[in-house]
Amino acid sequence: MGRNLITMRSLLTLILVLTPMFAFAQGAAPRVKRTNPPMLSTPTGYTHVVEVAGPVKTIYVSGQIALDRNGAVVGAGDMKAQAEQVFKNLEAALAAAGAKFTDVVKMNTYTTDISQAQAIRDVRARYFGNVTPASTLVQVVHLARPEFMLEIEVIAAVAAGPAIVPARQE
Repeated sequence: MGRNLITMRSLLTLILVLTPMFAFAQGAAPRVKRTNPPMLSTPTGYTHVVEVAGPVKTIYVSGQIALDRNGAVVGAGDMKAQAEQVFKNLEAALAAAGAKFTDVVKMNTYTTDISQAQAIRDVRARYFGNVTPASTLVQVVHLARPEFMLEIEVIAAVAAGPAIVPARQE
């Protein structure tokens, strides 16, 4: 009986020690796997398949356009200038949710002039570097206003944190 009591105490102690460690592990960063299958073409500036596993918070950033914080259009008629502003806006939106470009797993780009895609790619490369998301690029006839040439939306995944609180209405 004495030996069983010692074994039970040891087991209880082990459980008490391991439980916080297990709980901590649950808050670990998500695992993101980026794959370019060899049977697909080699991508430039994006990844064909991005998988996210683990306890994650998913962040959806609405399409960002070339408006500065005061609502003024930046770079009317200039794709590179608009791309610069769009990526600055994406960076601010991601930061507000505790994310960065390396956390982005999906990006959708809408442009009114696909012939200027290289200007968008050049700016995108500076923000993403070698850690590229799954990506879609589409030419559209119009965006919300005639002066907008570009709109980009992203989805990011970060380690799950505390409960989500509603956005403030300003």
